[in-house]
Formats: sequence, C-alpha cells, structure tokens
Amino acid sequence: MEWVLRIAVAGEFLGHGAFALQGKPQWVGWISKLTGADAALAGQLLLLVGLLDLLVALIVLVKPVRAAMLWAAFWGFWTALVRPLVGEPIWDFVERWANWGAPLALLLLYGWPKSAREWLRRS
Repeated sequence: MEWVLRIAVAGEFLGHGAFALQGKPQWVGWISKLTGADAALAGQLLLLVGLLDLLVALIVLVKPVRAAMLWAAFWGFWTALVRPLVGEPIWDFVERWANWGAPLALLLLYGWPKSAREWLRRS
C-alpha cells in the first residue's frame, strides 16, 4: 500500500511539475488572475512551482518525509481548489480530490508526528 501511494503522489507531482516547467498557458493565466501579476512574473512563479513539484516527487520516491507529505496534501488541495476560484466548474475541484487525498493517506500511514523533529522523519 505504501508504494502504491508513493508512486501515485510522485506521478502527480512529476506530471504537474512537467506542465509547470513547460509554462502551461492556462496556469500562467490563473496565476495572473489570482495574484494580479503580469504574464512574465506569473511564468516565473510557475517555473518555481514546477521545480518544487519535481522536488516533492523526488522526495516521495527517495525518502518520503512527513513534512513533504503535508505540503503535498496542502498543495494538492489548493491546486484543485484553484479551478473553481478562476471560474472552472466545481467538478474540476471534486475530480482532483485524489491529488490531496493520496499524500494525506500516505502521511497518515506513516503516523501523525508527535514532535517537530518527526516532521522530517518518515517513521
């Protein structure tokens, strides 16, 4: 079960990271709409997001620390929620529940940390 979740989360973040590095025009537009940034700045922000997504994918595969799982769950939820915030149908949000559910499930599988130090350990 652990490896199924790790591969699923890594695949999600690898795919999103690749789209972000390509500068997916729709996503640049969403960033501009939500932040008021011009297209050039939005593209740079998207590049940073893409690099972070790739880093999360790598961490999940190599050493899935709890802090990365929490970030992945938060970011998966936020990026799903962005869709209706920019005018897409609510179902675009609903269909992406696995984007935050899989990293949250992996985090819960490892156990909720009892100390700050445990956020940087897998188990």
